[in-house]
Amino acid sequence: MDIITQLQEQVNTIAGLAFNTFGTLQRDAPPVRLSPNYPEPPANPSSAAEDAASLAEQPKLMSAALVNAAKQFDLLVAALPLAEGGEEAQLKRIAELQAENDAVGRELQKQLEAADKELKQVQELFRQATDNCLNLKKPD
Repeated sequence: MDIITQLQEQVNTIAGLAFNTFGTLQRDAPPVRLSPNYPEPPANPSSAAEDAASLAEQPKLMSAALVNAAKQFDLLVAALPLAEGGEEAQLKRIAELQAENDAVGRELQKQLEAADKELKQVQELFRQATDNCLNLKKPD
């Protein structure tokens, strides 16, 4: 897998981890009173000591996974090849590649036209052969 694909996969991983982390934090957050005008939020009846310990540990684990994914992304970015020669060299290389692409495109177009011509010849020969078979003629 090339480096760009790996970077894309790592970005997707980071996005998934962030989505799950934020969703979990939102889901597991204790109720908070927003204003004295609102009633006190109901207490969570299932908040046992072990639930509180696991709820406190979960954000740490998810944050660690997110940090590790970001470090992996940084390593992939560091592995990217550096641009040589600056912007002018890159533009020159792009122009060379475009010219090469155009030449290959012209060659492919010629091959396509030759193949189309050959296909028409084969179709004509096939038509003649089927006509001869249907009319019980001998080939010329």
